[in-house]
Amino acid sequence: MITLYDCATAPSPRRARILLAEKGVAHETVHIDLRQGEQLGEAFRAINPQCTVPALRTDEGLVLTDNAAIAAYLEARFPEPPLMGRSPADKAEIASWHWRAEFEGLMAIAEALRNSSPAMANRALPGPVDYGQIPELAQRGLHRLQQFFSDLNAHLAGRRFVAADQFSIADITAVVAVDFARVVKVKPDAEQHPHLLRWRAEMALRPAMAL
Repeated sequence: MITLYDCATAPSPRRARILLAEKGVAHETVHIDLRQGEQLGEAFRAINPQCTVPALRTDEGLVLTDNAAIAAYLEARFPEPPLMGRSPADKAEIASWHWRAEFEGLMAIAEALRNSSPAMANRALPGPVDYGQIPELAQRGLHRLQQFFSDLNAHLAGRRFVAADQFSIADITAVVAVDFARVVKVKPDAEQHPHLLRWRAEMALRPAMAL
């Protein structure tokens, strides 16, 4: 049985949860308590030395320790429905917008949160090494996030999906980014982001998005 090492409150494992659900892949779940620092304990380090979630143990015993590897594995092993495109052009478009959702959206939120939250003092980056906060990065993260919302809204005008006219991994990561932005008190605005809000409402009709 495939096993997902998960945390219900974190955005990165949510991406893997949604992907598994959209693929219809049966799996077991092991919950890792990030607030209590369980990811840094010896038991989890033995599973994933990077001390991050998600991690996915395949039924062959392979352990995948990041979303990129997990998505590549699941798409190759369970190709239907395709969530990373079929044609070369569609694959490229989906990959591009997936990258933007991750780096312009989720990474901007991480910059803002991890460099400002007192609870993350000396934990400005995830993983086994402690890094100090840089307050200027928190402000930059907020500016980047607002720009991402603006760009995504403009892109979604007249579109049902983020890329290639199909539901894809780009939609999954964009939904997670838009939802998680609440932790830095940023939300889409009806006046400024009507297309983004319309798309998010349509995404909510998919059962996996409730995970």
